[in-house]
Amino acid sequence: MKLILLNGPPGSGKSTLARRYADDHPPALALDVDRVRALIGGWRESPGPAGLLARDLAVAAARTHLAAGHDVVVPQLLARPEFAERLEALARQTGARFHEILLLPGRDEVVRRVAERGSSEIESAARLTERQVSAAYDAVIEFCAQRPGITVVPAAAGDQDRTYQALLASLT
Repeated sequence: MKLILLNGPPGSGKSTLARRYADDHPPALALDVDRVRALIGGWRESPGPAGLLARDLAVAAARTHLAAGHDVVVPQLLARPEFAERLEALARQTGARFHEILLLPGRDEVVRRVAERGSSEIESAARLTERQVSAAYDAVIEFCAQRPGITVVPAAAGDQDRTYQALLASLT
């Protein structure tokens, strides 16, 4: 049983790979915190508090799924340690193996992907600018440099299959 944290900048493919892993490993749960946040009334007006509440709900859902013996994949951009530490502690408490993965395409690829995907009801309260995407990229890299157990999975431009295979290889 695994608890997999997929971190990475916006547009790195976290949610796509989480869903693919869940589809390929039923009944694994792709637990997208941004989707949970979008279920909270008024989240756009108060995205910070709604995001914290969504993380609490995600931890509770992950605990339930892990207790039943199933894998959980959490795609979430993190630049501070608190949520990663909570997930790591949850894995210990439930006997799951914790895998912390950084999906890392190149900066230009991330900027292109975010620009191409358009707006989404779950991504952010407002559409991200190129400057914001670049700042998030830097913040994720800085954060991950402080996490000694993290595994970097290069996200191949235009090759989801290769990236997915690299993710699977990192979990062995």
